[in-house]
Amino acid sequence: MLVQLTILTYIIIFLYGIVIGSFLNVCIYRIPGKENISSRSHCMSCGRKLHWYDMVPIFSYVCLRGRCRQCGTKISIQYPLIEALNGVLYVIVFMANGFTFSSVLYCLMTSALIVITVIDERTYTIPVSFNFFLGFIGIIMTVYDWRHILSHLIGMICVSLFLYGLYYFSSGKAIGGGDIKLMAVAGLILGWKNIILAFVLGCVFGSVIHTIRMKVSKKNNLLAMGPYLSAGIFVAALWGDRFWSWYMSCMRG
Repeated sequence: MLVQLTILTYIIIFLYGIVIGSFLNVCIYRIPGKENISSRSHCMSCGRKLHWYDMVPIFSYVCLRGRCRQCGTKISIQYPLIEALNGVLYVIVFMANGFTFSSVLYCLMTSALIVITVIDERTYTIPVSFNFFLGFIGIIMTVYDWRHILSHLIGMICVSLFLYGLYYFSSGKAIGGGDIKLMAVAGLILGWKNIILAFVLGCVFGSVIHTIRMKVSKKNNLLAMGPYLSAGIFVAALWGDRFWSWYMSCMRG
């Protein structure tokens, strides 16, 4: 009975995640063009207003075979992929971190990181609104984890200050201002140890994956760091404490 209840809970978390994922698609498409994210959804081709049954996450895409009901234009595969990704990552967060309030905050953080990843990859900019949103989550996390408030406050500046130095001495060529703000608000969420881990992981992910992408797809050497820093933040949030425990035990032994 307990196993069945747990499975049901994860299914509910996944369903909730794909619903939020549907809204993330709206943000991804509209924020770069400075469109109103609260206006009613419509077909990007014919402009037809969508009904609720055209916007059921994942299922509507499958039922419509990936095409607009009105004009038949092909709908981007991004829609179901982002919805499914958000749902899966929500489940992973709760499986890794347990059924806690911090898991709820990490889920919200994850959704913001997905939007940042896609937009930065396409435009080389990180939306200020989502850095503000992550900063709000960081304040809540700091209050919730008040016993480690110093760690959160140090986390806000330890990596971002280093990145600001790179930004200043390179005249903005080495790192972007959005990346600095991202690591500041993420540091407030994670604390100093895990934001350092997140930064190291982000650099590793960026150097390895971008090098492969340049060789395979002939992509230029201009690097959007947001996606890789976001991946590092996600991994450090869920498994950072375990990594540091393992690392300290190795140092002692």
